[in-house]
Amino acid sequence: MRAIILMFDSLNRHMLPPYGDTFVDAPNFARLAHRAATFDNFYAGSMPCMPARREMHTGRHNFLHRSWGPLEPFDDSMPEMLKNAGVHTHLVTDHQHYWEDGGATYHTRYNTWEFFRGQEGDPWKGDADALRGVRFPAVLKTQDAVNRKYMSTEAEHTQTRTVDAAVEFLETNVDADRWMLQLELFDPHEPFFAHDKYRDLYPSDYEGPVVDWPGYNKVVEPQDQVEQARREYAALVSMCDFSLGRVMDFMDEHDMWKDTMLLVNTDHGFLLGEHGWWAKSVQPWFNELVHLPMFLWDPRTGGADVRRGELAQTIDIAPTMLRFFGVEPTEDMLGKDLALEGGKEGALFGIHGGHVNVTDGRYVYMRASVDPANGPIEDYTLMPTHMRSRFSVSELAEWEPAAPFSFTKGLRTMRVDSVGGFRINSWQHGTLLWDLETDPGQTTPIVDDEVEQRMIELLISLLRENDAPPSIFTRLGLPDGDVTAEHLRVAVDLDRALKIAEPLPDLAELPARELLMAPVQALLADGVTREVLERHLPWLVTTELITATPMASIMGIAAVGGVSVTKLREMADDLAQTTAAAVVS
Repeated sequence: MRAIILMFDSLNRHMLPPYGDTFVDAPNFARLAHRAATFDNFYAGSMPCMPARREMHTGRHNFLHRSWGPLEPFDDSMPEMLKNAGVHTHLVTDHQHYWEDGGATYHTRYNTWEFFRGQEGDPWKGDADALRGVRFPAVLKTQDAVNRKYMSTEAEHTQTRTVDAAVEFLETNVDADRWMLQLELFDPHEPFFAHDKYRDLYPSDYEGPVVDWPGYNKVVEPQDQVEQARREYAALVSMCDFSLGRVMDFMDEHDMWKDTMLLVNTDHGFLLGEHGWWAKSVQPWFNELVHLPMFLWDPRTGGADVRRGELAQTIDIAPTMLRFFGVEPTEDMLGKDLALEGGKEGALFGIHGGHVNVTDGRYVYMRASVDPANGPIEDYTLMPTHMRSRFSVSELAEWEPAAPFSFTKGLRTMRVDSVGGFRINSWQHGTLLWDLETDPGQTTPIVDDEVEQRMIELLISLLRENDAPPSIFTRLGLPDGDVTAEHLRVAVDLDRALKIAEPLPDLAELPARELLMAPVQALLADGVTREVLERHLPWLVTTELITATPMASIMGIAAVGGVSVTKLREMADDLAQTTAAAVVS
């Protein structure tokens, strides 16, 4: 028995041929749907990148207890369990987050691993003149420009080199038994860097700025830029499709389908203007982000060219892979074997500190904080690192030991008040309820007290099953006992939710357009302007997002902090007046 996991990052379900009408050229995904089971109701769990990967290892959710971080000492790791059972596990990837502080314990769970450098802002190639003095996050784009100089051909692209290495592993081990290959590609994650062979599939007369790396904010760009960004993304998906075809071709040529599992998945999607947003992590987790493509060929059960409608999630991958090789999942794994067990009654998903969401397959309930400060938020960890850094001394100064959770093997964790990681103020967006049967695009939230009460009860049941900390119940205003009318929030929050969901105004309609389009760094050179920004955007100014960012992006980012269209107009007026006064003085 052998197994191949082919994992993409930020792969949108709604842009693949097996899932509907799409302009994306992806014939190998259509071909895959004929060779495997296509899951129609597969959901993410914890987002974004490394939280999702922790779920793939442990078979349980990450986001309720901790933000982005490494595997914990008490975690059960599916690849390590297979390794200990005599299954050779090999990871080949160009996903650079494995080699940062917040991902450093994952790859060593495998027998062997290979890593290919150069994706996104990976600090790979050094150019002192280009990189000197450039600070985070602007340094990511500068570093990416440096890296691309070393990928001038498709053969040199990190995706190509990663797939080359995977094929080499297959060639070496095609006659061997009991191995698992995890081929993990960073694409089509932003930036959308593909060579002309794929970009030429999507011709256009667009002549505007390069838009292959959207910001994590509201859409403020004109429609032609939005459409071009979608074409750039589509080109990279087509490149991913070609890589998928290389793997399937090898399986065809060597008759591997009879004894080799193939699982094709992603961690989450990516918004390309839907709901008026770019990217992920800073807005509610709409279905474009969490309703995932998932394909499985399992020789135990067959099931080629079939659709499967049961509710399933990322946490189901670990038990499925373990049982395929005859290894029993641990008691702490809450996922199910996709071949042998039925679907779920409900699926939890979310990001640490954001909405806590649940779906039963028809309704999606997004429970927001009842406190405008969106607290309390706590990290429970023995591995105190963020995405790219360790916890600071100040963050750790007042940590307290927490009682063991059911899954920590009797160990007490560090309880740390959370100030780092991704922070979406869920209160600003409000509690939301969606009916996917009547509104699959999630355009209009519904108010239905009976359905909301039932979804709250389902949410509480799943939180208890996952041993969620008390702070989750406090932040969300959830009861220990019966759910009553006082716990319903959709109608209470609806006005606020609709206001923040408004599209941003066209920059051309705002005063002092030239001023607003200037780099924020220049605006911050004036102390009065900083005071104005702090008054209107306290959330924004306390982050590292203010660098040499165009004001258009700042306006988009502002919505993350709950700034309404009215406030944005006020900010524009205030900035114009105070900066003009400073210039005069």
